[in-house]
Amino acid sequence: MLLGQYRLFLDDQHRLVLPEAFRQQLQVGAYVTCGFERNLLIMSEKEFESIYQKVAGLNLADPLARLMQRLLLGNASRLETGPDGRVRLPNELLALAGLEKEIVLVGQGEYCEAWAPVEWEKQASILREAAANSARFAQLDLAF
Repeated sequence: MLLGQYRLFLDDQHRLVLPEAFRQQLQVGAYVTCGFERNLLIMSEKEFESIYQKVAGLNLADPLARLMQRLLLGNASRLETGPDGRVRLPNELLALAGLEKEIVLVGQGEYCEAWAPVEWEKQASILREAAANSARFAQLDLAF
């Protein structure tokens, strides 16, 4: 599983060294695409294939389905992971997410998100609203 938060830096060739904890899951094949909140989604080949099947199976006549396909599939790129855990992120995706030198990588279980620090801080600020979180997440039925 891809869990936790990591502050990382891109080198001059837009390469990112994946955290050791993420390498094994992403070493065998990985994809990157646009996220929904000005971030990037990085996932294993298996997870991307699962999402691809769902998105590609949407009704092509539905304008929202086409938008989803353009967002996720039209922006997707295969990542080549080197033996040292380096991946090169595509320039156009870096620009779309506002990523420059520093990146916050946030594990989400089967995938991770890459955020510009200023954008991640906005998300983290929302998550720190403890009183609002109870009401916000109550409808998700996360019974333990």
